[in-house]
Amino acid sequence: MVEVTFAQLQGWLVAFLWPFTRISALMVASPLLGHSSIPNQVKIGLAALLTLTVAPGLPPLPSVPLMSWAGLGIMVEQMLIGLAMGLTIHILFAAVQAAGEFIGLQMGLAFATFFAPDSGANTMILSRLLYMISLLMFLAFDGHLMVIEILAGTFVSLPIGISGLNPGAFELLARFGSTVFVSGLLLALPVVAALLIINLSLGILNRSAPQLTVFSVGFPLTLTVGIFLLMVLMTDIGRFLQGLFGQGLIFMRQLVETMAPL
Repeated sequence: MVEVTFAQLQGWLVAFLWPFTRISALMVASPLLGHSSIPNQVKIGLAALLTLTVAPGLPPLPSVPLMSWAGLGIMVEQMLIGLAMGLTIHILFAAVQAAGEFIGLQMGLAFATFFAPDSGANTMILSRLLYMISLLMFLAFDGHLMVIEILAGTFVSLPIGISGLNPGAFELLARFGSTVFVSGLLLALPVVAALLIINLSLGILNRSAPQLTVFSVGFPLTLTVGIFLLMVLMTDIGRFLQGLFGQGLIFMRQLVETMAPL
C-alpha cells in the first residue's frame, strides 16, 4: 500500500498551487485568455495544464508552510506578477480600442454603441470592430504562444519565494499606460486628420454661405469619407499591430526583469 506523508502532500500542493496562482492571474487579466466567452472550466483546466507542464522545471521552492502568513505572502506575490503581465497585454488592446473611439467620434458615430459583455459597458461599434480584429491578429502573430513562453521564463528570473518585488516595476507599468493614448492616436491620426480638415472646410463654407445647410451635407460626407479611409487603413493595420505587439512583448520582458528585488 502506498503511503503519503504530510510532508509529501505539502510539497505537491506547494509545487502546484503557487505556479497555478501566477498562471491563473495572468489568464484572468489577459483580454484574450480571460475573455468572457471562454467558460471558466476551460480557463481553470488550461491554467492547470500549463502548471503541470511548467512545474517539473521549477527551481527549488522555499520550505515555507502553505497555510502560514509567509505562504500567503508568496501567493500574493505570484498573483501580482501574473496580474502585471496580463495588464500589459490589456494596455495593448486598449490602445486599439482608443483608436476606434477617436475615429468614431470624428466620423459622427458616437451614437452607434452597444453593450459589451466582457467589459460590462457600452462600447462604440467601431472600437469593438478594431478590438476583434486586433484579437485575431494577435492569434495570427502567435502572440499567445510568446506570452506563455515569457510566463514560463518568469519562474527562472522571478523564482517563487524571492522575498519581495521591486516597487519601481509597478511605476514602470503605470508609465506604460501612456501607450493607450500615444499608440491609439497614432493609429487613428490619418483618419482623424482628414476628417478634421473636412470639418474645418465645412465650417468655413458655412460662414461664407450661411444658406447652405452644413448639417445635411457634413454628416453623410464625413461618414462616407471615414468609411473610405478605414478601408485604406485596414491595408496597413497589420504592420502597425505587429509593431505594437512587439513593443508590448519587449516591455513585458523588461517588466519581469525590473520586478526582481534590488
